[in-house]
Amino acid sequence: MAKLNFGGVEENVITREEFPMQKALDVLKNETIAVIGYGVQGPGQSLNLKDNGFRVIVGQRKNSKTWKKAESDGWVEGETLFEIEEACERATIIQYLLSDAGQIALWPSIKKNLSPGKALYFSHGFGITFREHTQIIPPKDVDVFLIAPKGSGTSLRRLFLQGRGLNSSFAIEQDATGRAKERVLALGIGVGSGYLFETTFKKEVFSDLTGERGTLMGAIAGIFEAQYNVLRKNGHTPSEAFNETVEELTQSLMPLVAENGMDWMYANTSTTAQRGALDWKGRFRKAVEPVFEELYNSVASGKEAQIVIEANSKPDYREKLDKELEELRNMEIWQAGKTVRKLRPGN
Repeated sequence: MAKLNFGGVEENVITREEFPMQKALDVLKNETIAVIGYGVQGPGQSLNLKDNGFRVIVGQRKNSKTWKKAESDGWVEGETLFEIEEACERATIIQYLLSDAGQIALWPSIKKNLSPGKALYFSHGFGITFREHTQIIPPKDVDVFLIAPKGSGTSLRRLFLQGRGLNSSFAIEQDATGRAKERVLALGIGVGSGYLFETTFKKEVFSDLTGERGTLMGAIAGIFEAQYNVLRKNGHTPSEAFNETVEELTQSLMPLVAENGMDWMYANTSTTAQRGALDWKGRFRKAVEPVFEELYNSVASGKEAQIVIEANSKPDYREKLDKELEELRNMEIWQAGKTVRKLRPGN
């Protein structure tokens, strides 16, 4: 295990050089991995594992949309595609990749198939960390661990097909067999991780829920809308407001940050832009940091988990969610974006 030093703070990481694919295959050579759920993470993780040579099956409700999607991806009924309970019976490792709400609903069926020595794998710490709400409490005689890719399953698959990787965190909640660590690391390499960094279930879910509500989705969407609205109120056209708010950021500046850091992005802009950004970034930080503190405390207290569970348990939740997403989609900023994207060269 390598150690990365971040200004005096050390982190444990595992690279592909330290844990090569052949070692991962050897560790899991007698294992059958059942991927339960074929929504956000299931397709990317299962297909990457299969292409890397692991013994993988998919468990899904028959004749559902996701069953049909699995078939279209090459999984074969009765060979590599099974009803959920049968897949769990056949598996030695159950990758529990349903939504948080789906995990709660299906838990009784999963639990009865967790015989001694099996492993229960998550890609999110929600169900275990908030067990008082979810009632997901695994037996003591199974391994419990997680691999959490730092991105969507779609990104995981795309990067895999490009010969690259998506960094992932790993955590061990329960080591009943004495093999939990080698099993989880093998799976992390198998699903296509660039490197693996160590965390806990609690830290994973706290950082994940904060990130989703913060800079990854909630905060950035709110910031986009605020700037776009100010520009429009001051007479700028939808095209100009969208380009200056979203297009330039996502197509030009963020790739520079990804390539070599924020300072690199600053260095590749005008001195006018640099001066203004340096003058204003502190004000924005001071303005939003209290909101992030409130957000983190809401996550750590379990309040956010309770909100999610209560909302997802309502029979009309999906209809209400679709309505909210439709309202988002129909906002002028994102309709402007739809038009702008069509005008990109090559589209």
